[in-house]
Amino acid sequence: MTGILASQHLKRMIADGEIAATPEVTAAQIQPASLDLRLGTTAWRVRASFLSGEGRTVQDRLNEFEMHQVDLSKGAVLEKGCVYVVPLMEHLALPMGVAAMANAKSSTGRLDLLTRLITDGGTEFDRIPAGYTGPLYAEICPRSFSVLVRPGMRLNQIRFREGQAGLSDEALRSLHDQTPLVDGTAVIEQGLGFSVDLRPGPDKLVGYRAKPHTGVIDLDLLNHYDPSDYWEEVRTDAQQIILDPGAFYILVSRESVTIPPDYAAEMAPYLAMVGEFRVHYAGFFDPGFGYAEAGGAGSRGVLEVRCHEAPFVLEHGQVVGRLVFERMAERPEMLYGTGIASNYQGQGLKLSKHFRAG
Repeated sequence: MTGILASQHLKRMIADGEIAATPEVTAAQIQPASLDLRLGTTAWRVRASFLSGEGRTVQDRLNEFEMHQVDLSKGAVLEKGCVYVVPLMEHLALPMGVAAMANAKSSTGRLDLLTRLITDGGTEFDRIPAGYTGPLYAEICPRSFSVLVRPGMRLNQIRFREGQAGLSDEALRSLHDQTPLVDGTAVIEQGLGFSVDLRPGPDKLVGYRAKPHTGVIDLDLLNHYDPSDYWEEVRTDAQQIILDPGAFYILVSRESVTIPPDYAAEMAPYLAMVGEFRVHYAGFFDPGFGYAEAGGAGSRGVLEVRCHEAPFVLEHGQVVGRLVFERMAERPEMLYGTGIASNYQGQGLKLSKHFRAG
């Protein structure tokens, strides 16, 4: 069996103890091609982001970089601009042939809440080698908004892979010919390219920019906050905007994307050759995203954009990243959007689920 492991395989891994947790994993955590991870009861405020490194544990590095501990059991605020490490409830005992990779969940990325997985002996963020046995930790750095968190909250997710599952450009073109992956022309080079939509509508709204000084966001409150308290609307009639260094934007892709049931995709977070900015912190696209039979009929990708060194002119139709497609080891027993309360099926330009729509 080669490919991304589907939901039914994740259930078998849980039953076999290869994925374990205290308290036990719940059915609500299992997604078509990934597993949501839950925060534990304590956060360590640390001086700097770190990787444990070969032969060292995360606890070793916490002893080195810890500033103080935060009890999350009754809810606690993680402050903007600070770095925290939180032990997760889940831990792994992976077979030698199974590796894993993690990413922030969609709502986490849309809040500019940088969340990365770290492990004992880890030399990369969000990447877990085959055969890893040990605990999991989330490094959390709120970039735009301070957030109120509690144990059990699910900020990131993990996907498991057996063997090599990536599609070559030739295979991706063949798949697009059979099942169109985007509306319009597919730009395929080391993955499926996507571009930004800056065509002004009747109200000229093309995106949102995070306000610099806002209140706390309680991550348990959905459809609750007034967007105007946290976001400035970005409008243009020139099909371009200028990105300010350090600012965080929510934009949307020009293309409507479809992920067929036998495939999954990951958005490459940064392409240095297209400009000094990073696109998308939350990069998993589950099987069924935008798929007509799962209630999608094409869904546009929301772009989480942060500009770096210098002001940068972003223009309508500019290619800003790519989707890397991988085969599923088997078709998931459930698809994104079908009976699992998926928040972003059929989406356009949309803030996270914490903000009131319209």
